[in-house]
Amino acid sequence: MTTSATPPSRSVGNQQPPKVQRRDNVLTELYRSALGKKYLMAISGLVLMAYVLIHMIGNFKLFEGEASLNEYAIWLRELGEPLIPEYGAIWATRVILILAFGVHIIAAAQLTRMNQISRGRSRYAERHYAAVDFAGRTMRWTGVIVGLFVIYHLADLTWGVQAVNPEWEYLEVYNNVVASFANPVSAAVYIVANAALGVHLYHGAWSLFQSMGWNSPRFNHWRRWFAIGFALLIAVGNISMPVAVQLGLVG
Repeated sequence: MTTSATPPSRSVGNQQPPKVQRRDNVLTELYRSALGKKYLMAISGLVLMAYVLIHMIGNFKLFEGEASLNEYAIWLRELGEPLIPEYGAIWATRVILILAFGVHIIAAAQLTRMNQISRGRSRYAERHYAAVDFAGRTMRWTGVIVGLFVIYHLADLTWGVQAVNPEWEYLEVYNNVVASFANPVSAAVYIVANAALGVHLYHGAWSLFQSMGWNSPRFNHWRRWFAIGFALLIAVGNISMPVAVQLGLVG
């Protein structure tokens, strides 16, 4: 009696069976793509834009006098009490800003690298205005200026570095701001930096719609006016403070 058995499978010609490649999850693939990095830049940019607007509005207390600005600073320190400890809201905001700032810089650097590798492709699908081209070409440099300014601003009014602001005193917010802006060199730094911030915001406010896929000829003109209006609001608003101190209108 004979029996039959299924012979063991053998690879033909010593060839191994093809390996099944594991695909990354959707979020990882999106992050590695140029589109995902544009999403990250747009979202982190929105967070930073919201902050600079709120920060500027609060700083306008400078025009109301010493008591108003110092009371606003106390309110910020105690915001959320007794649910959260003193300075809790400020530190939570700082953590969010650090994360948003880091994501924005990393995504921008990675996008730049991807664009350098594929030089034949345009960074964005289309650009409609010459001013946007100028802002886009200078985006890297205005970003560097703003980044350096953030460090200077913290050293000047938050950390109290004596080499930057010799008259800085703890919790004397109004006097610290006036002392800084009364210095022509410091005032010039703030003016130049906020002019660069305005250019950076203009291009950022314009391009974030396109990065998120909100691009249509029907409302592109509104995108342009929003970008112009927001950039001018922030730049002129921030610049008005050192100029007012220099002119003797505040202090």
